[in-house]
Amino acid sequence: MKGIDVSFSSPKPTRTGRRIAAITTVVGVALTLGGCASSSAADGSSDVFPSQDITLTVQAAAGGGSDLASRAMASVLEKDLGVSVIVENRPGASGSLAVKHVAGQDADGYHIGFVPVEIAMYEHLGIDVSPESVDLLGQILIQPGTIAVPVDSPYKTLGDLMTAAKTETLTVANSGAGSAWEAATKLLGKAGGVEFTLVPFDGGAPAVTAAMGNKVDAVVAGAGETHPGVENGQLRVLAIFTDEPHPIFTEIPTAASEGFELEFGSWGGIYAPKGIPADIKATLEAAVEKAAQSPAFTDVITPTGTLAEYKNAADWTEFVGLEYARFGDVLGK
Repeated sequence: MKGIDVSFSSPKPTRTGRRIAAITTVVGVALTLGGCASSSAADGSSDVFPSQDITLTVQAAAGGGSDLASRAMASVLEKDLGVSVIVENRPGASGSLAVKHVAGQDADGYHIGFVPVEIAMYEHLGIDVSPESVDLLGQILIQPGTIAVPVDSPYKTLGDLMTAAKTETLTVANSGAGSAWEAATKLLGKAGGVEFTLVPFDGGAPAVTAAMGNKVDAVVAGAGETHPGVENGQLRVLAIFTDEPHPIFTEIPTAASEGFELEFGSWGGIYAPKGIPADIKATLEAAVEKAAQSPAFTDVITPTGTLAEYKNAADWTEFVGLEYARFGDVLGK
């Protein structure tokens, strides 16, 4: 007895069937390619920003206040953005080398930087870098300025120092010619109607060291730079250049409370090459705002004397413009 064949053989496709199958295949391929295009650009990169690591360039050497703040910022940004934010240091020429480097990168959001107050000073110092050469994304901090004297100085208050400066030649150290603290010293002298003999050093640390060693009559530097000298008994801070007492160093009087109207700090923030697309810029601005107000950032920088102070892109851009004009006056340009 023959077995029963239970297999099913496919009928031969008709010409119409073959045509439908071919069309279906073409449509399927097109849809697949279209789906790929929605997530990847022609060069293989995703059109969803960010899809690769971001580089954050710091204008100062590793270990300083700008570097500490930038690394704290990078750590928070990468958690929010979902990619690594790699910090690179490019010190030199009061930070202008770093700004020129970042400004020359592709305006795609993958190169950003930290820039200090000197961005408002460069052109007045003959350096071809202006605030308009970059896109400012948001201010993140301010390092309040202070004036300090050796602990055994005869000047017990800022008033004592300013009175003496009217009849004596007083030497005041700062972090270098063209630095923010040189400008602050000039502004303080202008507020008091006196002129100090400026003594520039290569950085805030050696300037403070000179004051601790009685090599100069006073030093103008950031609150975080002078406070260690107070703690080890070698410096006395006469005033801080803020409108309100410092939240950490509450014992330091403000310059205004001593009768000298001066608010000055070495502020800084995050910027990008000029002309990044509006949607990418908005993403970065939002991330900077969130990070600048995060305890993971503020808790790192505040104990050093630096204060977290956020301004959005529009407000910071306006503020930098005002600072640019102020420095034009004080630097004589």
